[in-house]
This record gives sequence, structure tokens and C-alpha cells, in this order.
Amino acid sequence: MDKLNLKEKIGYALGDGAANIAWRGVATFLFIFYTDVFGLSPITVGILFLVARFSDGISDVLMGVIGDRTHTKYGKFRPWVLWTAIPLAAVLSLLFTNPNFSDTGKLIYAYITYIFFTLIYTANNIPYGALMAVMTGDDKERASLGSYRMVGAFAGGMLVQGALLFLVAYFGNINPEIQLQKIEGNNYELSVTSQNSFKNVHIKTENGIALFSWNDVNKKDTEATNSKSFAMEANQPYEFIVSGERNLKPANFTIINQQKGYSNSMYLMSVVLAVLLLITFYSTKERVLPPKTQKNNLKQDFKDLLANKPWLILLIVGLLFNIYNSIKQGIVIIYFTHYLNNQLLSASFLIGLMIASIIGAMITAPLSKRIGKKNLFIYALLFSGIVNSLLMFCDASDVGGIFAIGIISEFGAAIFPTLFFVMLGDAADYSEYKNKRRATGLIYSAGSFATKFGGGLAGAIIGLVLGMYHYNGQDAVSIKGAIPGIVMLMSWIPAVITVVAAAFMCFYPLTKEKTSSITRELNFRRTTEKNNK
Repeated sequence: MDKLNLKEKIGYALGDGAANIAWRGVATFLFIFYTDVFGLSPITVGILFLVARFSDGISDVLMGVIGDRTHTKYGKFRPWVLWTAIPLAAVLSLLFTNPNFSDTGKLIYAYITYIFFTLIYTANNIPYGALMAVMTGDDKERASLGSYRMVGAFAGGMLVQGALLFLVAYFGNINPEIQLQKIEGNNYELSVTSQNSFKNVHIKTENGIALFSWNDVNKKDTEATNSKSFAMEANQPYEFIVSGERNLKPANFTIINQQKGYSNSMYLMSVVLAVLLLITFYSTKERVLPPKTQKNNLKQDFKDLLANKPWLILLIVGLLFNIYNSIKQGIVIIYFTHYLNNQLLSASFLIGLMIASIIGAMITAPLSKRIGKKNLFIYALLFSGIVNSLLMFCDASDVGGIFAIGIISEFGAAIFPTLFFVMLGDAADYSEYKNKRRATGLIYSAGSFATKFGGGLAGAIIGLVLGMYHYNGQDAVSIKGAIPGIVMLMSWIPAVITVVAAAFMCFYPLTKEKTSSITRELNFRRTTEKNNK
């Protein structure tokens, strides 16, 4: 019964912290970067996300096969964590780089870098996930390791989602010439000018309280909002009426170059990602090996996989809950930027979600011991989806309600991935128990496929809905018209998916008692095999 020490559990968890810097960074910020900074239409971005995922089924399975057949002094799966650390960091940086290309050139660049990102992520994440199943043969110890993993994952998510917008504000500050003149009441006339041109800048006050309205009759965007996004030409004054905040000074205004801010911030995050993956490699160890009598037989591996009912159910459920989570992550910045008119507030919201996620991950192991993984998965799906749907009743002023609903819903959503990757290990045990063969990497390919293809479908759904409402991230009038679609994407559209996922999970065959029985039998076989050497 391979027990793991605290150092190894934390070291393993840091690997998913790194993966989530990449994955949550892309899921949360790439859509708005492509539409509001890159200048692509939402439908174009949605198609890009979907098309790039068509190859995932092949690449994920292929990586699982390669992992199972890798033989080094470090093991089968650990080496891939080392080999992909620098490439994954590099391609993440390229995703958030805005080259000076034509519109067609930018689209080609986006396709190449995004597809390359999914491939490198596959080469990293499938071996990393499979590593959990071979670090210990104890299913309860693996459940504990799964909780540590998800705490690390959510901590990485908290880092990128909580800090990135503040880093964008720091790196993207353009320091323009600001002229401010007080008029009647608490109203001000504001004029900003820059010596350089920028395709997308974002202006607000430090406190985010003041309302901005254009002091230009030719502007179609007449609504007063807490911030404004616009293209800025060199040496051209941009004038606003600012109200609702007292004692304003030029130093109280922040004007951010979104392009520079996002790029430099993600470059820094990429360095952190690479360091965390290196720590994971050097602090973990593989212990569970395939049966000595097992011979490589790819045809038999696939035959066993397709006959593995627990794996098939997990594949479908994993795909569905990743669509759910990815829609919420992909729309949250747009929701706060254009519905609540306070982009930086989304950082506090995302930190709140990550704290709830960490708590949810920490209680998953004890809850699953009490009521079983299958039942806990079903309850968490229904709870999170129903609570999340309540966001449809919140208007832009219900900040407290939005935070409360989002955090409570995320508490339940954190249980999905925590259980999912642990249960893939159970599916690998089931295959070894039934067929006396083990293809851990191939089974864990479901995790990467569900994550990436689910994210691609989520991006397509977001793009389709926003496209139906004619959303254009660089045009204020079209943004206002798309608000109903943004609210739907934040509330009931993803919630419907959890109900479907819960229905599929009802057919999952590995009960609490069945899983314990399989663990006892496999440990008996391994002990017998070891004693007969």
C-alpha cells in the first residue's frame, strides 16, 4: 500500500498549478484578447477554438500510447513533465503576442500558435495525469493525492486569474498626457492624448467608481459607464465627461494598453509555469508497474479501452463538465468588462472562485469516502448548475449577489475535476482487474481530450451566441446590444449542461464497494507477483 509523503504530494500538486496557469489563462483571457486586442470577430474565434480541437482525439490517444511505451530510468510518465516544461511556457507566451501582421496573417498566426499549444499541452498533461495512477496503488491514497492535485490546480488558477489583470494594468500603463478640469458639482472634463497609437486602450479611475461618457456628439456610445475601451490615434485628444467621484486628479486615472499589458503579463506567468513543472519532475516517483506478463499489444489495448464502461462514462461526463466550466471561464472577463463595466472587479471575483475551489477540492476526499465518488459527482453537478443558473436574475448593480452565487456554485464545480482524475485511475484499475492488462496513459488520454475538446466546444458556443447578438469587442454600441447573450452565457446556458452530465453519471458502474474490492484484489496480485520473483 504505497503511502506518499507530504513533500511528494505537494510536488505533484505544483504540476497542475503550472498546467492551470496555461489552461485557465487561455480559457479565461484568450477569447477577450483575440476579440478586443487582436481584432478577430467572436464567430471567427469560436470556429478557431473548435477547429483546433478536431485533432485532439487523435493526438490525445497517440500521446497515451506513447506514454505507455516510454521507457527511461525516470519512468514512463515523469520524463514528459521535464521535456515539455520549456516548450509549453514558450507557446503560451506566443499565444498572447500580437504580431504586426495583416488581418489574414494574424488569423493564420492564431491558428498555428493555438494548435501548437494544444499539442504541447497534450504531451505534458496526459503523462502528468497518468503519473498519479502510478505513484501509488492505493485508491484511497490516490483520492488524497487527487485533492492535493486540485488544490495545486486551483492555486495556479488563482495566480493567473487573480493577478493577471493587475499585471496588465502595470505593464500596459501608457502614461498619456492628461488634462482635467472641474465643472459643476462632482463633474469633470477630461482630455487624454498620447504620442503613440494603440488599437485598444482601457480607461478608468483607480477606484473604478467614476462614470465616463464621451464629450463628443459624434460618438455613438452615449451611455455613462465605469470605464471605456477605445482605439487611440497618436496626438489625437479624446475627451470625456467624468462624474460620480470626488477630488479627482490626473494621477487617479489609469489608461492601459491592453496589447502590451497582456503580452508582458503572460510572459512572466510562463516563467513561473516552467519552474513549477521542473519542481514536479524532481519531487515525484513512479511505483506501480504493468503486470510482468503483459506484452505490448496496441490492438488489445484499444479493445480493452472500448470495453471499459467506467472509462466511456467518464469520457462523456468529463467532456460535458469541461464545457460547463470553460463557458463560465471564457465569458467572465467579458461579463465584468461589458455588463458590470468594471474589468478589475473580475480579478476579485476569480480569486473568490479559486478560494471556493480549493475548499471544494479539500473536502472531496472525505466526502467521497462517506458517500462514494459516483454519488458525490452527481450531487455536485446538480448543485453547481442550479446555483449558477440564478445569475440570470442579477442585474449589473447586484455585485454582492453575483459574487455569492458564483462562489457557491464554484464550490460544487471544484469537485468535478478532483473526482474525475481520481476516477480515471479507478478505470485503469478496473481494466487491470478485468483484463490483467494495464494501459494507464491511454486511459488518462480521456482527461486531456475532455479538457481540450470541451474547451473548444465551449469557445464555439460563446462565439456563436455572441455572434448572434453581433458582438464586436471594439465597438461600444454592438457590445451594449450583446448584453442579453453575455448574461445567458454566464447563467443558464452552462447550467443546462450539468443536468445532462448528471444523467450520464447515473450509469457509472463502479460503486464505493466495487472500487474497494478491486483495490484489494489488485494489491493481492501485486504482492503475490513480487513474492514469486
